[in-house]
Amino acid sequence: MQDLSLFLLDLVQNSIRAGAGLVKIDIHENEKRDWLSIDIADDGRGMDDKTIKMVMDPFYTTRTTRKVGLGIPLFVAAVERCQGNVTIESTAGRGTKLKSGFLLRHVDRPPFGRLDSTVTTLIMCNPGIDFVYCHKTDSGIFTLDTREIREIMGEIPLEHPDVIGWIETYIRDGLKEIDGGVS
Repeated sequence: MQDLSLFLLDLVQNSIRAGAGLVKIDIHENEKRDWLSIDIADDGRGMDDKTIKMVMDPFYTTRTTRKVGLGIPLFVAAVERCQGNVTIESTAGRGTKLKSGFLLRHVDRPPFGRLDSTVTTLIMCNPGIDFVYCHKTDSGIFTLDTREIREIMGEIPLEHPDVIGWIETYIRDGLKEIDGGVS
């Protein structure tokens, strides 16, 4: 994949397919330590230990439309190229946490891409799921929580075009304010 936002999109799709009602995306850029962490947690079906080991295998997938599952293995390879690692913690029936950390300024680190558009697309295409997106840098923290937006909007759905436009602008401006997601 060309950028981290596309990895993020693919990884969160796993949470969605697992029946998650809440997906948390945490990105932490630590310039001082030259470290980037990307963590995704959900409250979906979860996995047993055997399945956790299998999802790292590109020739394993739960999908019936193809015989390979490249998302997690490709992400692991990208992280390892940047002197990092990926761990998956999961409990059947309780959800999954994917944690990753790698060198922020490594020459092989993919650019961030359009994080604002990716998170907005996830929200727009999955109106029944809540998302918490937290992005931390040395300059500050940006957080978007769809539960808070739903409370404010009342009966207006998140996927309404005006709401989606506002969400994307809010994310873009928030990331600019903290110098987040700069490639």
